[in-house]
Amino acid sequence: MTDSSDFVVVGAGLAGAATAWQLASRGHQVTLLERNVPASHDGSSHGSARIFRYAYPDAFYTRAVLESKALWDGMADASGTSLITPYGAVDYGPERNPRLLASVLAGKGIEHELLSAAEARRHWPQIAFDTEVLWHPGAGVIDAEGAVNAMVNLAVGHGARLVTGWELQSVERTGAGYRLRSSTGETVDAGNVVISAGGWLPGLLGQLSLPAGFLAGLPEITVRQEQAFHFKYRDHDGGAAAGATAPGARGWPTFIHKAAEIQAYGLPGGRDAGHAGQKVAEYNGGRLIPSAAEQTGEVDPANRRRVVDYVRRYLPGLDPEPYAETTCLFTNTPNEDFLIDRADNVTVLSPCSGHGAKFAPLIGQWAADLATGAGNVPGRFRTASSTAVTT
Repeated sequence: MTDSSDFVVVGAGLAGAATAWQLASRGHQVTLLERNVPASHDGSSHGSARIFRYAYPDAFYTRAVLESKALWDGMADASGTSLITPYGAVDYGPERNPRLLASVLAGKGIEHELLSAAEARRHWPQIAFDTEVLWHPGAGVIDAEGAVNAMVNLAVGHGARLVTGWELQSVERTGAGYRLRSSTGETVDAGNVVISAGGWLPGLLGQLSLPAGFLAGLPEITVRQEQAFHFKYRDHDGGAAAGATAPGARGWPTFIHKAAEIQAYGLPGGRDAGHAGQKVAEYNGGRLIPSAAEQTGEVDPANRRRVVDYVRRYLPGLDPEPYAETTCLFTNTPNEDFLIDRADNVTVLSPCSGHGAKFAPLIGQWAADLATGAGNVPGRFRTASSTAVTT
């Protein structure tokens, strides 16, 4: 027997869970299929530590963060769960251009302050700043796994059906819509399909019954097996949330540091590593893999050395030997824009290029609008539709 649903969403990570929630809350019949479990540890949405920030050099994204924050607040109210912890953020480094970031924040009325390196070192002596610094206190840390579970629960509360342990193999056209087939031969019929498969997307694109012209117009999608390392605070209270609006607030902020030799980011590691230290990683420092199916979970020693050397040089407030480490997946487009596009009744989203977590509820809203025809998404995310020749 084949089950059926008006909308089938494939993938219960942040984007897929958000889409299922949005669709179900609008009264649609929704089935959410997940190859493992929601926020699975071999995907991109696990753990308790993702950066929430407003600072972008592109005002489009800063405006989108403002829209997303309103949805985060609504989700927190609906779920009774706090999902963003305030820590504030610092941005610095010769390639980060804090002044440009400050001008974008000013244009959107977002609280911020530009500090000299010396001023910033007085506020945060645990960080060896090498340029002037942008501070914005509205930033914080997202509990990614908590957010996924909250959105799945909200979707189910609106009548959605969650099916776990269901690995998609193919999507086939039928007279009435589509038939999705699992790796074990199970089938689900759908009038509309949303594919939110993260790092598995490159391996699935050829199995989705999409027009050739649409496929040809998609941006290149690459997958990296990234590494993140946890370093203990020399001051055991260093990870306490700031929760304040002044740069002198106690505790470690999140940071993005773009030096000539490395782009690094860090944030309080939360429960991922026992609340004992800062999570630090090199942005896009991992190796390329064909798809998530080829990940090994093995940390690259060369990447570990680069990050340890970085901590020794720039983060004197941390013990430079990692006490925990992990791998994760970044699914990227060349310009780091998202992919939220549709052909026929199949919606494809969203390689989030390492910065998409903060937009999760907004991505779900955009995807639901596109899938139902209730609205559109920004054209920059629909390059395949704009260039496709229907075949």
